[in-house]
Amino acid sequence: MTATALPLRPAAGLPWVSRLHEHGTRTALHTDAGPVTYADLARRVDDLAHRLAGSRRLVLVEGRSTVETVVAHLAALRAGHVVLLTAPGEAAQRLAAAYDPDVVLDASGGLDERRAESAHELHPDLALLLSTSGSTGSAKLVRLSHDNLAANTAQIDAALGVRTDDCAALTLPLTYCYGLSVLTTHLARGAAVLLTDRSVVDECFWTRFRAVGGTTFPGVPHTFELLERSGFAQRDLPTLRYVTQAGGRMDPARVRRLAELGQERGFDLVVMYGQCEATARMTYLPPDLAVDHPDTVGRPVPGASVEVEDGEIVFRGPNVMLGYAHGPDDLALGRTVDALRTGDLGEVTPEGLVRVTGRRARFVKVLGHRVDLDALEGRLRDEGHDVRCAGRDGLVAVAACGAVAAPARETLRRTAIRACGVPREALRVVPVADHPVLASGKPDYRTVLALACEDCPARPDVAPDASPDATHDAAVPERAVAAVYGRLLQRKVADDATFVSLGGDSLSYVEVSIRLEQLLGRLPESWHVTPVAHLERMRATTTSSATPGAGAAPSPTHASNRLWHSLTRGASRARWRTVETGVWLRALAIVLIVGTHAGLFALQGTANALLVVAGYQLARFQLADADRRRRTRRVLGAAVRIAVPALVVIVFAHALVGDYETRNLFLANWVFGQERLGPPWRFWFVEAMVVALVAVAVLTASRRVAALDRRYPFGLPLALSAAAFVLFRLPVLPLPVPRMHGSALVVLHLFLLGWALARATTPTQRRVATVVAVAMVGTFSFNPARDGLTAAFVLLLLWRPVTRVPARFVPVVQVLASASLYVYVVHWQALELLWGHPVPAFAGSMALGLAYWWVWTRPVTAAWRAALAHVGRSRVATRVRSRVATRVPSRIRPRVGWSARTDAGARREVRPRAAAG
Repeated sequence: MTATALPLRPAAGLPWVSRLHEHGTRTALHTDAGPVTYADLARRVDDLAHRLAGSRRLVLVEGRSTVETVVAHLAALRAGHVVLLTAPGEAAQRLAAAYDPDVVLDASGGLDERRAESAHELHPDLALLLSTSGSTGSAKLVRLSHDNLAANTAQIDAALGVRTDDCAALTLPLTYCYGLSVLTTHLARGAAVLLTDRSVVDECFWTRFRAVGGTTFPGVPHTFELLERSGFAQRDLPTLRYVTQAGGRMDPARVRRLAELGQERGFDLVVMYGQCEATARMTYLPPDLAVDHPDTVGRPVPGASVEVEDGEIVFRGPNVMLGYAHGPDDLALGRTVDALRTGDLGEVTPEGLVRVTGRRARFVKVLGHRVDLDALEGRLRDEGHDVRCAGRDGLVAVAACGAVAAPARETLRRTAIRACGVPREALRVVPVADHPVLASGKPDYRTVLALACEDCPARPDVAPDASPDATHDAAVPERAVAAVYGRLLQRKVADDATFVSLGGDSLSYVEVSIRLEQLLGRLPESWHVTPVAHLERMRATTTSSATPGAGAAPSPTHASNRLWHSLTRGASRARWRTVETGVWLRALAIVLIVGTHAGLFALQGTANALLVVAGYQLARFQLADADRRRRTRRVLGAAVRIAVPALVVIVFAHALVGDYETRNLFLANWVFGQERLGPPWRFWFVEAMVVALVAVAVLTASRRVAALDRRYPFGLPLALSAAAFVLFRLPVLPLPVPRMHGSALVVLHLFLLGWALARATTPTQRRVATVVAVAMVGTFSFNPARDGLTAAFVLLLLWRPVTRVPARFVPVVQVLASASLYVYVVHWQALELLWGHPVPAFAGSMALGLAYWWVWTRPVTAAWRAALAHVGRSRVATRVRSRVATRVPSRIRPRVGWSARTDAGARREVRPRAAAG
């Protein structure tokens, strides 16, 4: 009898697998190659099931998000076999070696029938084997029965109300129980699934989602972090019905924001909690409770229960696994567990909602992918590495003895990544002289994690170039984004670094943003908080940036060189490029300011607009840093970088020609000046900027204010701006300072308004911000022309954060925006010499400002960095550091984040930062 003639056994407990054909021509799978109907899917499943027909066997299926994997998985179940579903590659090879499957269905659709009869005794209830630790290839598997699969499918269907007209976008791996659950719950109901490997930050993904009428979007916490950064709130998704989140704890503030966005846009957010040992999802938070209870994971799915025993969450229900398998002999076992002790610590609220408070077991979740740290450590030790593995959700830390050199660390890092299957940016290797231990002699995993949090990822970093003109993009094409960051920010760049984490600010973002646009072809709205690794993946999928004449970056790297290159190019096709609106607004504003002061025309109001732009950029860059102390230092550092170039001009002008007053030398004219125009008021903008930055630094240094900022990211700055407007702009308080338009306190509300605009992420918040901005800006001077121009700048920044401009203008815009501060502080000196001649005065002021910018950002900055490097290497500095390291009490070091090194011959002593520990 041929294989195709053998009878098929119905999939016990999974009747829907045998009834796919009943849904006829409805679409089952949306793929890049086109839709696959249920009739087509049923035919392909039945064909493969007939080829697999025969005695019950163990079938290993290599899983990818492809039609072939779906067919293989369903066909094996349809034929009544036991499916071992695993990621392809090394994990599949290790599991094949451990379990000796009878049949292998590889990721490309190939079939390898090793034997006609099973070499194993398979329990009749056993249906599916899944790894407990993702793609490590660990021999420890979860044994799931047909009843488990059927029960959990019904539970999720009842909890979510899956409909036949639904279409779920499946960006999660099918080998991940959450992703497999999304597939089965929709196919069981006759709904559709969009199979894709595109990133959620890829515009093509959302174009496809809209085209197929996507109604359901599942994700893990990292997914929604990326969505929030990439402007999800502004996306038009008319068919989206609900969003599900599982795979780890999501920040309650993000849960609340997403739930409120859903209420506004017409979709539900369902927070869920699950484990592979319970087939998939175990609890769900009804959408109407998400705003008020964002720190919980809801109530048990229908037919299940949750209890907290000795602080640990214990789950009971028909979806709880049969038990674990540690080897082939365990495949014959029946049920060995009745309740799932999750290893998670938690509590049940008075409302009956489950709250997860911590984790007891040595497991961590990285992007929804569970990693068994003990299995990872054991495997690395088997391969000869002396390591300890620790971690937290989102990070795996590997401490290695002897792996000191960069090549050795990189080799270990690659091995560990292959072993546990996490992204590069989520795994860090730190060298140690000896493994840290507790007083009991047990491994000190907390210190291992602290070391990893304190150090940079051990990937070969891009060192800053000695010269800003050095062009190394071609030398490291696989890390072109990192090369841009390393060169322009003068920092070492790791995969998980962002523009914000590298210390980027409003003075450096201009050139970085434009260089990124050249590399990526388009500028993501939240590029400044997007990790380098994700930007690199976007660059890899962009063809326009790599095609000559289609947006490729010109070879000159410094803005002044590119400006000359652009102006001297002959014929070139007119092109449009995306540029951040704040960049060209800065460029236009400085032109209008200098032109107005020179008498070339009269267009006032742009300086006020620049204050709003400055507050907007501060919120995006310095205030985006999660560390409170580092955030305060960065804000104060921005104040210093603005004040020093201005003071150099003021001091020289005061000493050489007697311009300005003594109070100008301290940027204090706003306190001691008189309410009349004159030379002392020329630097009101710089004074206002410094005062605003210091005020924000003081405010955000407070723990209470920082907590309010996390809870009310839009409401807090909006309230501060309104308070400043009422107190300092309106004649409410008798202030002992001038009330002129240029007084630092009078314009403080404009800077705070920019902070609020940057936090307006939903349409409702933007509409509220529009009303407030028009009220504050539109009535500032009661001069319609002046206030109208300011309002136009502000509303453009709010509603069109990224715009298209002619490509030929981009280098000019870049230079003017980068040099705007320097042009502003020095242009008055050129006007003194050329007063009464508008055109020469304007041209001379701009030329002098550009020259000052070039000198300050190149020779002066290079000399300063060289001096700092020399001081850092000096014998005196080394002696001071050694003296402090030995005399600072150990109880103080964790508070200040001290990480000290003693003399060269002594053992390295490391104190973990308080935040990391």
